[in-house]
Amino acid sequence: MLNFLKAFRDDTSGAVTVDWVVITAAVVGMSAISFFVIEDNSNALMSSAGGAIAAENDF
Repeated sequence: MLNFLKAFRDDTSGAVTVDWVVITAAVVGMSAISFFVIEDNSNALMSSAGGAIAAENDF
């Protein structure tokens, strides 16, 4: 049993999978945060641009 635990401790084949899962989760999280920040700013820009266009009564 002790040899099995030592072999399990020294085996690093699963470490790459854990690294990829952590990196992928970080990228997805940052993408979601960026999407919500861009969404809020773009909605504000659309509202102000629509207001500026509506204020121009030159037709």
